[in-house]
Amino acid sequence: MALLTLDDAATLLLQLDATDTVELTRLRDALTDLAFENGVSLPAQPFVARAARVLGMLVNGAAADMGAAFIEVSDAIEAAMRVNTGSMPAHNTAVLVVAPTRDTPSDENAEQLPADADRELLPDFIIESHECIAASEAALLRLEDEPSDVEAVNTVFRAFHTVKGTSAFLGLARLTAFAHEAESLLSRVREKEIAYTRSCADLSLRSVDMLKELLAAVEAALAADGALTVPVGYHELVYALAHYDASTTLPAKQHATATVAPKSARIEAGSDATIRVRTDRLDRLIDMVGELVIAQSMIASDELFENRTRHALQRKVAHAGKIVRELQALSMSMRMVKLRTTFQKLTRVVRDTSVKAGKEVQFVTDGNDVEIDRTLADLLGDPLVHMVRNAVDHGVEGPDERERAGKAREGVVRLSAFYASGNVVVELVDDGRGLHREKLVRTAIEKGLIESDRGMSDNDVFALIFAPGFSTADAVTDLSGRGVGMDVVRRNLESIRGRVEIRSSPGRGTTFSMRLPLTLAVTDGMLVRVGAERFVIPLTNIHMSFRPERSMLSTVAGKGEVVLLRGALMPIIRLHRLFDVVDAIESPLDGLLMIVGEGERRSALLVDELLGQQQVVAKTLGAALGKVPGVSGGAILGDGRVGLILDVNETIALERSSKMTPLRQVRNHHRDAAA
Repeated sequence: MALLTLDDAATLLLQLDATDTVELTRLRDALTDLAFENGVSLPAQPFVARAARVLGMLVNGAAADMGAAFIEVSDAIEAAMRVNTGSMPAHNTAVLVVAPTRDTPSDENAEQLPADADRELLPDFIIESHECIAASEAALLRLEDEPSDVEAVNTVFRAFHTVKGTSAFLGLARLTAFAHEAESLLSRVREKEIAYTRSCADLSLRSVDMLKELLAAVEAALAADGALTVPVGYHELVYALAHYDASTTLPAKQHATATVAPKSARIEAGSDATIRVRTDRLDRLIDMVGELVIAQSMIASDELFENRTRHALQRKVAHAGKIVRELQALSMSMRMVKLRTTFQKLTRVVRDTSVKAGKEVQFVTDGNDVEIDRTLADLLGDPLVHMVRNAVDHGVEGPDERERAGKAREGVVRLSAFYASGNVVVELVDDGRGLHREKLVRTAIEKGLIESDRGMSDNDVFALIFAPGFSTADAVTDLSGRGVGMDVVRRNLESIRGRVEIRSSPGRGTTFSMRLPLTLAVTDGMLVRVGAERFVIPLTNIHMSFRPERSMLSTVAGKGEVVLLRGALMPIIRLHRLFDVVDAIESPLDGLLMIVGEGERRSALLVDELLGQQQVVAKTLGAALGKVPGVSGGAILGDGRVGLILDVNETIALERSSKMTPLRQVRNHHRDAAA
């Protein structure tokens, strides 16, 4: 049966029955060749492969219902004929076409977005499909631990089915066909036809990855000329899905388990209804509410109320202020998302990394319902990926090494989140080998980062791992060793005004503790006065403030003015000199020192007075001024004047580089704008 068309296959099938095993075998082999040697268009291939697989079940006697199996083969061939119609030149319809490579389709197999595709619906489809895929990935990982979890199987099945149905409506044939094959595999698991083994889990997770790539191809086609590329490995994966049986084994180093706290990606009956809102509109709403807060604050601070005689008006303004604050809290909550989705994505990272590293790792999450600003959640994703991968690759020992150390062969990586003092704290804990001070110091000296560890605390030494290019790995692998991961962690955390602390004990494990603001739109800060100017310092950067004694102050060569606090020397930063403020306190003995920063970057800011803790609406300085070193934004205070929000890390770097930046024009510009 060297020559075959889909019409031939449909005609031949009508002439056969279950006893014609020889002809059924020949038809199965011919359909397999037709599917995987590009004898039909790419969108039709999964349907042809499906028909070949079911024919194989008929030949082997594995079909529970012969009649239903024949109908399934007929339906698959009919579906292939529908999507194949008109997609290949006439001279190719009766012969097999062999493409140069399976991942570089020939022109006749290229696919375009349908001419009548609804380009307004496609972006929503992509977003919703990613949500379905995220839910299915979490359920697949849960199913690997609990193969009998029927609800997890149903969750994945529904996700693939939803993507298939919607993509078919939008005319995305290849995506529809692949989702159909992935759905069929889970259908076989659900019907107890096959067991959910390790190889089945690997194949299902690869299918999830392929769906992501197919969606990315649709997104790229929307932004370009409409051409849909074929992801690498697409054909091989379709073949594996179509021909999977219980005896199939996929190469894997070692089994790793992953445990996730939440037990369901379901929408329960009676749950709150939701509606999609464009983020730019939501951001605009929050901006306007912020303006309302500022306007109400200015009214409440007006001199009209200083004499305290207009009691009725004061009550009305106070009532309006209460409503405005509640409106602000409500609008901010609309941007809040639970960390569950971010944490669930890391389950896959642990699984894949542990398999590659040949380790047994249990991943446990806690605090999945803790909420954080959506923007912060997105920016937190990359740092957590690097940190979790490092915890598995560097932190947790191999099974044999753990056993020799008297530990369980399976390591534990725990990710938790909780609220603390108006912030969100995310902690990553592993029970691995821990950080070794001597090795870190030796590597830092070799790289010229430090001359010695004299006077450095353990926290200072541990902070060295965040230096660019710093790595203690003996060899570079596809997992780690280039020294770029932890540098990304610090850079991303600083960009969202967060900080990270490290605690570690050799042989017992390491804890990374990240403290983050709840949102970037509103800043919880300490309002301080320097001369006639006021600055807002984010609370997440402040450790303590105190009035120094004379014995604590000194001058050190190469460091300038320093203060000795609890055995540590910290440089003093005079904000009035850095920002050209006149009439400020000159002597630290007459002012206050505020300890900010982390590790060896810890410094003492000299301020005149603490005016109190405030929650302020953060604003950019505007396109005219651009980025001002040491300043992350501004806040309009109750009296209408502008208080600059300090970027503490930039301020410290600015002081160390001795770049004095006059900002009088910045203050004047905003004062005039406010007036």
